[in-house]
Amino acid sequence: MGIFTRFRDIISSNLNAMLDKAEDPEKLIRLMIREMEDTLVEIKASCAGVMAERKKADRQLEEMTGRSEYWEEKAGMAVQKGRDDLAREALHEKRRYTRRIDVLESEITDLNQLVDQYQDDIRQLEETLKNARNKQRMLTQRHIHAKRKRQAQEDIRRMDSEEVVRKFDDFEGRIERMESEADLVNYGRRTTLEEELDKLNLDDEIEKELETLKGKPVVNENDHPAE
Repeated sequence: MGIFTRFRDIISSNLNAMLDKAEDPEKLIRLMIREMEDTLVEIKASCAGVMAERKKADRQLEEMTGRSEYWEEKAGMAVQKGRDDLAREALHEKRRYTRRIDVLESEITDLNQLVDQYQDDIRQLEETLKNARNKQRMLTQRHIHAKRKRQAQEDIRRMDSEEVVRKFDDFEGRIERMESEADLVNYGRRTTLEEELDKLNLDDEIEKELETLKGKPVVNENDHPAE
């Protein structure tokens, strides 16, 4: 594929449409950037080659112009000396250089147009490459964000899974068993407060019983009636 063919394909491509259809947009844009960079290097190298050819043609044109002017002067001098035969030969030489000048001028015109085309293509490709790199940075940031978001969603789904719920239920059951075991440690044991209260009740009952005994008359054994 020629340089300009590849360049036109890159310039005419709808970058956003291609990215929308691509399975891996980030990979696609990396490949496009690499292709544009390679094409840009080739275009600049070709442009430099054409500019070198133009400089060479300019030097040749300058030389041919000087030779043409030289033979024109020689023809004029021959005419002044009455040597029309030499003047004709000088003019023939001039014509030979004049024809070469025409070819060089046409060649230089074509080279100038080609250089202009290369330079215009370089500007367009550099602009497209700049946009592609900006798009690449944006896609990279979006890709990183998407990966983080997906990871977060996966973490949330894992937290909501039945396995996690079961583990929490098991953990809750273990805590409840530990609480029950702690309650059983003091099960059946009376607290000091309860013991003190029971003691007060017992004391009250004894006092009542004592008062009852005090209220009864004293019976002497000698007072018992005889049988």
